[in-house]
Amino acid sequence: MMSSVETPKSPRTPDAVPTFELRLYVAGQTAKSLAAFANLQRICATYLEGQYCIEVIDLTKTPQLAAGDQIIAVPTLVRRLPEPIKKIIGDLSDEERVLVGLDIQPVRN
Repeated sequence: MMSSVETPKSPRTPDAVPTFELRLYVAGQTAKSLAAFANLQRICATYLEGQYCIEVIDLTKTPQLAAGDQIIAVPTLVRRLPEPIKKIIGDLSDEERVLVGLDIQPVRN
C-alpha cells in the first residue's frame, strides 16, 4: 500500500522547476498514517504536478532511519529538497498549513 511514489520532472521546463523531495515518516498503517499519505498525495497532485517524489518510511520496519531527520513524532513529513529542510507533524489534513509550512507555491499554468 504505502511505498515510494516518484513523479518525473515536468517536461515543459526541466531546469527552471525545482524538484520537491518529500519523505513521510509513519509507524505502520494506522489511520493517521494512511490519512497523512492520502492527504500528501492529493496536495502534491494539486500543487506540485510533475515536480515531486515521495518516499514513505515505516519506522516500525526501519526505526534507525528516524535519527537521520530527527523524527520525534509520526506521521511527520520532511521536505528534503529544495533546501532548507522543513517538517510538518500530523495527518496533513490542513492543506493551507501544509502549503505554508513547507513553502510550497502552487503550480501556475
